[in-house]
Amino acid sequence: MLAAFGSWLMARSAGGEWWLRIEDLDPPREVPGATRHQLDTLKAFGFVPDGPVARQSRRSALYAAALERLLDEGKAFACHCSRADVAAAGGVHRACAPGAHRRDPSIRLRVAHGRVVAFDDALHGRVEQDVSTTIGDVVLRRADGWFAYQLAVVVDDAQQGMTQVVRGSDLLASTPRQMLLQAALGLPTPCYAHLPLLLDADGRKLSKSLASMAVDASSPRTALRLAWRALGQDGHALADARGAPLAQALEAFDPSRIPRGALPVAALHNGVDRDAH
Repeated sequence: MLAAFGSWLMARSAGGEWWLRIEDLDPPREVPGATRHQLDTLKAFGFVPDGPVARQSRRSALYAAALERLLDEGKAFACHCSRADVAAAGGVHRACAPGAHRRDPSIRLRVAHGRVVAFDDALHGRVEQDVSTTIGDVVLRRADGWFAYQLAVVVDDAQQGMTQVVRGSDLLASTPRQMLLQAALGLPTPCYAHLPLLLDADGRKLSKSLASMAVDASSPRTALRLAWRALGQDGHALADARGAPLAQALEAFDPSRIPRGALPVAALHNGVDRDAH
C-alpha cells in the first residue's frame, strides 16, 4: 500500500498519470487469486490506474525479441556457470568457469570491466554503482527459462512510455543494471524515485514478513494514514474522518518530506494511534 499511495501521490501532484503493472514473472510461485485480490484492494482504496494493467507473464514475446537482439549484437551471451560457480566467485559473474557446460544455460548481459553507472534519484539524490565489481554480468534469462526481472522491466518501461518510475527503495540497487540494459537496447531512461520501506520488528521488509497482514479494504483510512506517516507527511492532514482521504492527501502532499531510509512499522502505528485521539 505504501508504494501504491506514494507513487499515486507523486504522479498526481506532477499532473501525470498513474499506471500499474503486475510483475508475475515466475508463474509456478504465483498464489492463485492473489493478483485479483490486490487489484480489488487497490480499487477499494480509490487507486484506479489510468492505463491498462500489464501482466508480465503475458509479454514474453517482447522480452524474447529484446533478448535475441542483444545476443545477435554480441551484447549478451549464454552462461553455463552453476550457482555454485558464481558463489565461488563471490557472487559476481565476471567470466564463465573453465569447461562449464549445461543443457540449460542462462543468458547474461556483458558488463565491461570498470563500468560505473550514476544517476540522480528524486528522493535519494546522487547514486553511483560500479556494476562490474558489485553485480557483474547481469542475468537476463534464468537457467529455468524464465525471463529475469531486469530485462522485463526495462522492456516494459519503454514499451509503455514510462517517464517516471516510483517504487520501493529495495529496488534502488537494481536501477544501474536497468540503465545499462536501456543503453544496450537504445531505450530511454525514465526518472526514478525510490520510496522508503516499512520494516517489521526484525528489520525485514514488511510485505515479505511473516508478521505482515493483508490490508483491510473495508477500512481504508487507517491504512492510508499509516502510509501517509511513512511518507513523512503531516499526520493531521488526514485527521478529518468525514473528508475524502485521497483528495485531502493530494492537497497536503509535500514530496520534499519523504524520508530516505527504512521505517519500523511499530513506531508508525503508535503515531497513528495518537493522531486518532
